[in-house]
Amino acid sequence: MKTLYFDCFAGASGDMILGALVGAGVDPRTLVDQLKLLNVGGWEIDFERVDRSGISATYAKVKTAHEHAHRHLSDILKIIDESGLEQKVKDRAALIFSKLAEAEAQVHNLPVEQIHFHEVGALDAILDVCGAVIGFDLLGIEQFISSPLRVGFGMTDMAHGRFPIPPPAVAELLKCKPIYAGEIEGEFVTPTGAAIIATVCDRFESLPAMQIAATGYGAGTRDPKGFPNALRVLIGESGTTDATTDERLLMIETNIDDMSPQLFGHVMDLAFELGALDCYFTSVQMKKNRPGMLLSMLCRPNEREKFLQMLFAETTTIGARSYEVDRRALPRETVRVQTKFGAIDVKVVHSNGDVKAMPEFEQCRAVAQSAGVALREVQDAARVAYLSQKAEQ
Repeated sequence: MKTLYFDCFAGASGDMILGALVGAGVDPRTLVDQLKLLNVGGWEIDFERVDRSGISATYAKVKTAHEHAHRHLSDILKIIDESGLEQKVKDRAALIFSKLAEAEAQVHNLPVEQIHFHEVGALDAILDVCGAVIGFDLLGIEQFISSPLRVGFGMTDMAHGRFPIPPPAVAELLKCKPIYAGEIEGEFVTPTGAAIIATVCDRFESLPAMQIAATGYGAGTRDPKGFPNALRVLIGESGTTDATTDERLLMIETNIDDMSPQLFGHVMDLAFELGALDCYFTSVQMKKNRPGMLLSMLCRPNEREKFLQMLFAETTTIGARSYEVDRRALPRETVRVQTKFGAIDVKVVHSNGDVKAMPEFEQCRAVAQSAGVALREVQDAARVAYLSQKAEQ
């Protein structure tokens, strides 16, 4: 499976992703020709080779005419939908901007349709997102994985004022994703970079087993002394079958027989908020013939400490055990489809040539309640929309 690994030791931004893709083999002329299919003028992109602490990197210099109006999500989606880009490119670009709008809506406590973008709605951000998705398609990437992201620390100036790093939208987009500050002050992950990586990546971990075929470095604007401010992408084959490479994960367990049942749901919610990959309860018969509950949480090995701290703080347990487990997860992607009830995300899983399409349950339930129809009717409509969309490609 052709895999792209984002090595975010210096964070990520839209132009850094563009530069890294060109550095990894995307032909810049083909990329620019594809971007012209957006049918918007007033821009140009130059790709320059620059030095970042001794590393040769590609700097994507996006130049646009000054814009006064702020765009809403509907304006951006219209540009994408009316473009001449391939449908799969349109879908992924629209999904990235939709995820970004949802994050902004959460931050501002407003409906998505009322969100108007500032920096991320500008033409250069549209070019960054669409250019990245075009690059992914040109390279034939099937799977995306990211390292933990360096986000930086300090304060940064934005359209609404001066905000802490990571900015609110970035923090929302990277919720339940592994991040760290690093030792250099400043902003290292932009909303555009966070939206792209958070949308396409299902896994955030150290470099997996893979045969590297190409690497690319996308330069950031700043050039601090002694630090290569660049995003590295590594592209190669991570497996020979439809299944992804096995992952080594950590299972944390504890037996509890003296806690109120009301608290178990609270603990599960906290586990998922902390980034647990799974959390479940099993009824057990404990010593002295007491009925109890086995609480199990699946997480990354480097996240052990925070989950143990949560267990000891939120439950009555006085001890917990942990052990490593192997997990194999089938490759999957999220595709947004249009139904008569509105847009719905469909998780698509590939296995030995078979494709399973599973509409996102919570979205379907919310739509069904809003429309006053049966949940199954919304789910069936999403599956039919996905199959129709696939047949047209």
